[in-house]
Amino acid sequence: MDVASYCEGVTVHGVSFVHRSGPVFYASLPCEPCAPETLRGCGTNGAGDKHHLVSVLWDHLVATESPLWKRSQSSNSAAFPIQVVRGPLGRPHLLLGGYRGPAISFSEGGGNVWAALCGDESDIGIDVAGTDEFQREYPFHRVFHAQELHHALRSAGGDLGNASALLWSVKEAVVKAMGCAFHLVDPRQITVYPSVRGAAGEDGGYTFRVGLSGKALVRFPVVAGRSLWVRSFPQGKMWLSIAHLNWRPTAHE
Repeated sequence: MDVASYCEGVTVHGVSFVHRSGPVFYASLPCEPCAPETLRGCGTNGAGDKHHLVSVLWDHLVATESPLWKRSQSSNSAAFPIQVVRGPLGRPHLLLGGYRGPAISFSEGGGNVWAALCGDESDIGIDVAGTDEFQREYPFHRVFHAQELHHALRSAGGDLGNASALLWSVKEAVVKAMGCAFHLVDPRQITVYPSVRGAAGEDGGYTFRVGLSGKALVRFPVVAGRSLWVRSFPQGKMWLSIAHLNWRPTAHE
């Protein structure tokens, strides 16, 4: 599912994951000085743009009448003021009137600020990466496994920079969902497996299963034997990836 709706001048997209997890809602705003006049003053610089995006996403989630959040109110309610705070390793947290809200994540790229908000109780991570970040002198062998690149090239039209941007966005989204970024996990301790069915979905996106190895499993043993899932979407010369991590075991795992 990738359903788009228009809210407060922002287009909100929704994406689902395997095993009926999610959905995750995401949106973006142009950074200054790219923001159009209609969005200037809405908080399109620094922390303001992220707060505005999260407010829009939260209002969208409340409007869906999700059973998990049906008692909550919109961001305009004085009883539930929205705050975005960060943990010791930089992970963002959404507070609603002092209470912990659903998981959120941010990324910047392509002149935009991106935000994602989870529709269930799982953790999420969002990342965008551009092909121009991966030139020939990039140390690919220190970040990607050869087999990963081989499979990613099929999804990226055979272009090395495009395939690298895809893989990096997947790995970055995963460590954001885990809450540690690359402070505790090395990129090569994350393995991105071939996309499910090896083809784009109906929404133009790809679904990847991701596994951990080495010290990453030592630090996060709860992930052992389980699969992490990432949805990835081409965005011109960039890739947008959203990772979904449900720490609770399911009947499928």
